[in-house]
Amino acid sequence: MSVLTLLGIVIFIALLFGLYKLRKPETSLAKQVFIALLLGVAFGFFLQLIHGGDIEQIRPTLTWTDLPGDIYVSLLRMIIMPLVLVTMIAAVVKLHEVAALGKIGGSVIGILVLTTMIAALVGILVTTVFGLSAEGMVGGEREVARAAVLETRAPVVADLTIAQTIVNFIPRNIFADLTDARSTSIIAVVIFGMLFGLAGLLLSREKPEYADRIKGGTETFQAIIMRLVKIIMSLTPYGILSLMTYVVASSNGSDILNLIGFVVASYLAIAIMFVVHALLLSLSGNNPMDFFRKIWPVLTFAFATRSSAATIPLNIRTQIEELKVPPSIASLSASFGATIGQNGCAGIYPAMLAVMAAPTVGIDPLAPGFILTLVIIIAISSFGVAGVGGGATFAALIVLPAMGLPIELVALLISIEPLIDMGRTALNVSGAMTSGKITSRIVTEGVS
Repeated sequence: MSVLTLLGIVIFIALLFGLYKLRKPETSLAKQVFIALLLGVAFGFFLQLIHGGDIEQIRPTLTWTDLPGDIYVSLLRMIIMPLVLVTMIAAVVKLHEVAALGKIGGSVIGILVLTTMIAALVGILVTTVFGLSAEGMVGGEREVARAAVLETRAPVVADLTIAQTIVNFIPRNIFADLTDARSTSIIAVVIFGMLFGLAGLLLSREKPEYADRIKGGTETFQAIIMRLVKIIMSLTPYGILSLMTYVVASSNGSDILNLIGFVVASYLAIAIMFVVHALLLSLSGNNPMDFFRKIWPVLTFAFATRSSAATIPLNIRTQIEELKVPPSIASLSASFGATIGQNGCAGIYPAMLAVMAAPTVGIDPLAPGFILTLVIIIAISSFGVAGVGGGATFAALIVLPAMGLPIELVALLISIEPLIDMGRTALNVSGAMTSGKITSRIVTEGVS
């Protein structure tokens, strides 16, 4: 182990200890997460500086600094399926009307799809304003290799239909889905939880002597799971410090500079969509500032991990405890939002790529027919992404061929993909939580 590697590890341990000392009642989790974010960025730059930006020299240090982040993400993934299952069972058992569940699900999905369509329009607008185009873009060896891989994966999504996607949502083996064996396992567990809860609800009505035991048992299990989530959430600052250290220390500055126009345009589109979320919240009678202040730790984690699925436990817990969203709505919006109607990955990204690629095959990207078709295909494919997994890349693999456009552009942007994906994931999670908060307002208070 080199002296610089040892120095980096010692400093990182000192930063972890400093975060531990910050754990005081007067220091909110949001403030701790923000401090951890700044420390991670600064320490990542420090590692770049002392190692001259050589990732191979930085890697031995990252092997150890990644440890808290890897453990934290693993714990969150561990709790996803039990949390979703128990929350859905408990939520349905407490329902007075089964029809309310359909209203909740319809509202959540409707808002997710609507915001994804708006995100597509925002992506088209920003790409046009920046004058971005795929013409003249040339990839290196890594991009060419990536293009070859994408060519082999394209057939996987080319023949995907809405009917097939719906069938993929239905649980065939709940024990396999509880192990996250399929890309649609989360939705499958949600559906099983609803059906199991419905059976419990109907049994309670048919045999009242079981009602108290069923309700009490589900409430007890839910309380235990939520307490476990709270324990894991207390580790968030350490996870964020570790994850942000890796993100910054492993970034390639030259790749970012080469494609800075696309990076800036992407983050501008993401920022606009956050404003759209705020407007929708305001129109539904919610306070946007209060909303974003409360979900800040969740967005930070989504940004650092680039995983909407791993964020589900924090998402549900924050909606229930901070935003006061009913458990049934929180669980549905967090679960569906991680797989359907992702504003960043399924909305902005494929729209931007389609507009950039259109001129290469002689298509006018500003033609009304092209824009309308693109938005409709993006709305439909936002369900299809859940059927195959892979986030923004697979969304692009669905949308571009459907529009008659080449997929090589996806490979050319591989160098900056992680950087942009952080912002897209945070937007995805914001969209899911926005749908939950607005649905809560509509269902519980009757806002039209």
